[in-house]
Amino acid sequence: MTELEALLRILVAVALGAALGLERELTAKPAGLRTYMLVAEGAALFMIGSILLTEQFGPAGGGIAPDPTRIPAGIVTGVGFLGAGVIFQSRDRILGITTAASIWVAAVIGMLAGAGYYITAVGGTVVALITLAALRFLERQIGAKSPPSQDIDDREDT
Repeated sequence: MTELEALLRILVAVALGAALGLERELTAKPAGLRTYMLVAEGAALFMIGSILLTEQFGPAGGGIAPDPTRIPAGIVTGVGFLGAGVIFQSRDRILGITTAASIWVAAVIGMLAGAGYYITAVGGTVVALITLAALRFLERQIGAKSPPSQDIDDREDT
């Protein structure tokens, strides 16, 4: 992989993370634009690093074959920890689960972009945006969830 291709992968990840983050920002959710951009970028950088290390130190490089799946597995664990930080229990409600799940999705999208799977990353972003925006609208239309209160501390994460 050339450095220019690595840069393209990073930029795609950041742009797709921004799309998710903008949706969350516009609906005043706990994590917003910068968080999603950084999560996607970080995941892409880890993937690129994993690929480069495999290229450099793999069997073709004369070294012991590294396991390229170890770094992505670490990303999933690390982002799970980050997502747990946005989940709160308030009275009889649990808040932030959708935000935590969408941060996790942003990391996977960043991993895909970092691995060069642009179409899959874009498709995943589109599906996530539909899930977040369109289904929120549908839930409100059918009365599945009550609209969030005006007090940000009591706002339900939908």
